[in-house]
Amino acid sequence: MAIHEVEFKSFNEIETVKGWIYTPIREPIGVVQIVHGYGEHSRRYLHMILTLNEAGFVVAADDHVGHGKTAYDSDNWSNWGDKGYMTMAEDEQKLRELIKEDYGDLPYFMFGHSMGSMIARLYATKYGEELDGLILCGTSEIFPEMENIVSELKAEIDAGNGEQVDPDYQNRMFEWMTERIENPNTPNDWISKDPDIVADHANDPFNNFTSVPNIQSLYQFAQMIQQILGTEWSEKVPTDIPIYNIAGDEDPVGRYGEGVYAVSNWLLETGHQVKTKLYSGYRHEIHNHREIRDEVVAGIIDFITEHARVKAN
Repeated sequence: MAIHEVEFKSFNEIETVKGWIYTPIREPIGVVQIVHGYGEHSRRYLHMILTLNEAGFVVAADDHVGHGKTAYDSDNWSNWGDKGYMTMAEDEQKLRELIKEDYGDLPYFMFGHSMGSMIARLYATKYGEELDGLILCGTSEIFPEMENIVSELKAEIDAGNGEQVDPDYQNRMFEWMTERIENPNTPNDWISKDPDIVADHANDPFNNFTSVPNIQSLYQFAQMIQQILGTEWSEKVPTDIPIYNIAGDEDPVGRYGEGVYAVSNWLLETGHQVKTKLYSGYRHEIHNHREIRDEVVAGIIDFITEHARVKAN
């Protein structure tokens, strides 16, 4: 495996996004672009990246504005810019353009986890022609209280407070995630039943759950969620993109499976090809849980290998 560091100017015209392209040692058969979630960074997917490389896939990933190495280098964890909710999706297209320079003829797949799945779903509405397959992991339907939070955030922005940081809004967005967990040890126990994974997440200097995005940035995050609801969203996604929708059935982000199936049903109602798989007894980060991560990645590889082969033929 070879690792190539890349960087490019963000769509927000403020940040320089840091990214990486991981290449296999043999002739590649396709490309997978990994889109990470809220409050984390792309190198938390190294197990998946290495396994995909071994299977013959080039892997590309970046750290979003306000996240990971991008934020670490600029010391800007709070401000995602003022260019709107498509900023991160547009940055993924910029990374895609870099990939095209060397691997433009290969089948191309996007994997998005959590907020990354929201970004991928937005990406598919504008750049769906770029995709040969889409993998959604830990995706969402709607968060409780989101309409009220959106209205309050918009009022704050209209009052000129968009660049202020108020942890209360982020707390309200996420505090309900542990409601079904008996005696949670931390507010982030919804991530995984494995305490080592939760601790690793908390101790990672490139994660930023403690560095709260400003009001304008949280408003963009909330708008992402609002823009990917119902058949109004799925009818904008090209119907020839095969989609693999996976999650844990104890994941609150996907409303314990109900929200995951809602997303798949929207897609089915608008004529899409969707395969849905829930992992029983697991929470949000199924791709990191040591008991099942090999099985999860194997399922992803089976999906993308099948559709890479279809394109090649």
